[in-house]
Amino acid sequence: MNVSKNVVKLLVAAGTLAIATGAAAQSKGQFTVSVGANMLKPDVTSGDISAPALPHSQGDVSKDTQPVMVINYGLTDNISLESAIGTPYKHKIYGAGAIAGTGQLGTVQALPAIALVQYRFFSPDSMIRPFVGLGVTYAMFQKERGSFAMTALTNPGGGTPTTFSIDNKWTYSGQVGLQVNVTPKWFLNASYIKTKLSTDVHFSTGQYQHMKLDPDSYILSVGYKF
Repeated sequence: MNVSKNVVKLLVAAGTLAIATGAAAQSKGQFTVSVGANMLKPDVTSGDISAPALPHSQGDVSKDTQPVMVINYGLTDNISLESAIGTPYKHKIYGAGAIAGTGQLGTVQALPAIALVQYRFFSPDSMIRPFVGLGVTYAMFQKERGSFAMTALTNPGGGTPTTFSIDNKWTYSGQVGLQVNVTPKWFLNASYIKTKLSTDVHFSTGQYQHMKLDPDSYILSVGYKF
């Protein structure tokens, strides 16, 4: 992916600068805050919309990128807690399977809340610190909107627009990342988060659909140590 290539280029440049300027500790009791962008890309495996829809009527979900703020606190020199806040991710829903090519079926906003426990490798004064994390995520969906195409597929000739809702879910996430100290206070951060997420869609027509979303999250940010 182009995103991955850009991450590598950014980290190489940051590493070169860090060698020239020296590193600073990120240790027990220290807060860090970083701001950047997060691309959230659902890895969709879709179930079928229940009858009377056309057999194998499935769905797909678009990716979205939004600003994000990442907050981290060091419990020890190597173990830290992390959370992120940001604006809702705006996703478009498209037909797939037997209804591929029908266009946009609807839109939804996703607002995931995440809390991670991380292990950071190497000593606190290392210039480059890889890390891994594991945590919980609460996936919340809001402002679901169906299109004319959705109504035509689920309620043809009915005259009433189809609405839908998506179940909010608790789940878990895994993380890998890299922090590069650029100055004693400033750093660059790149991370990848994989979330396992399955949920159900409920239509106003009484139909339903199971969706396995399993989103991938790619975060690039610039941070400051307090």
